[in-house]
Amino acid sequence: MTNDARRFAPASARNRDAILDVLGPRLPLLGRLLEIASGSGEHTMHFAAAHPTVTFQPSDPDPANRASIDAWTMHLGLANVEPALDIDATATFTPVTTADVVVCINMIHIAPWEAAVGLIRNASTVLTVGGLLFLYGPYRRNGAHTAPSNAAFDEDLKVRDPAWGVRDLEAVTELAADNGFGAPEVVEMPANNLSVIFRRA
Repeated sequence: MTNDARRFAPASARNRDAILDVLGPRLPLLGRLLEIASGSGEHTMHFAAAHPTVTFQPSDPDPANRASIDAWTMHLGLANVEPALDIDATATFTPVTTADVVVCINMIHIAPWEAAVGLIRNASTVLTVGGLLFLYGPYRRNGAHTAPSNAAFDEDLKVRDPAWGVRDLEAVTELAADNGFGAPEVVEMPANNLSVIFRRA
């Protein structure tokens, strides 16, 4: 029987393998991964299926997304995925108090800048020393878009909400440094996106 709560995000199917290729080798053999803004939950499921010894904690402030995440977990029978939590990145990561990895895919440009501030501040409090903060999405570099398609996307975001927009990688790096993270490892991804990987000092 199909569970109607499951959501399907076409972008997840397009980018999940490329993201896993970068994220997977950097995951611990054992540990806890907290995903912020998990959306439909499809990324969580794909990563968790590939790394069954890692415990995945998805989260999303949208109750319909949390229902989708839990429905996907039940549908796939993944024992290493915890029930989705209601976490607002601008507040705290409560009830999560510790994690080895924090992942956030395609959020900080579709949210006010305060969401990026909260995400990085809270990640610094829950991550273990040497823990990984993994961000994915489009970024500006050296004050410029990396492709015309990203510039058009940025304009569309700002029409939808003036507080949204493609962020400057340098601003995110500075924010991370202010919160105890080292310089990022930056991996170019398909469709003019970046994986930006920070380690907690």
